[in-house]
This record gives sequence, C-alpha cells and structure tokens, in this order.
Amino acid sequence: MSGSDGRTNRWMPPHPPAGDSVAMDEQTKSTRYEFHVRGSMSDRLLSAFPDLDAEARNRETVLAGTLADQAALHGVIGRIESLGLELLEVRRVRPPRSARSASSGG
Repeated sequence: MSGSDGRTNRWMPPHPPAGDSVAMDEQTKSTRYEFHVRGSMSDRLLSAFPDLDAEARNRETVLAGTLADQAALHGVIGRIESLGLELLEVRRVRPPRSARSASSGG
C-alpha cells in the first residue's frame, strides 16, 4: 500500500503492554533446568558439574541448576555427551510460586 507521497506504508504490530512481560522475562532471565542422566554418577563425574545440584532418583542422576542462557544450556549438554553419559531428559523447571512472586514484587 502506498501513501500520497509514493512511499510504502508498512503496518507494525503494537508492543505488548508494559505489564505483559512474560515473553521478555523468559528471554532475559536465567532459567532452572533438570538434566536426567542414566545411572549413578561418581563423585569424579559430578565434579564436572560444579554449578549443578545432584540427586539420585531410582536408577538415574538428576542434575539441577539455574543457567544464564542458551549457551550455558548447550554447554551442559555437551559436557554430558563428552563424558559418555546417557542423557535421558532435559526439563525446564519453573521456580516455585513463592519464588516467582518474590521476584516479581507481588
């Protein structure tokens, strides 16, 4: 569509309202993840993941922690693979409701 001056007019969608920051928060805040790995991991293997908590569940080890960005996520996955561990599942975990309320100020 052209205006009276001959330039093309382009429609741009509006920005989300100020209170609707869910999409922005997911992109800018760090995120908590769980990595489910088959078998029990030795202390030596666990030392490769100093920033993650470890918990033995049934016949797997769950590594959990907060990662700053996608690069950190791929770094953990790469480390799991390079150590020859079998990755069963990666899960993004929402913080508990009380933590979400405290971080949003309400």
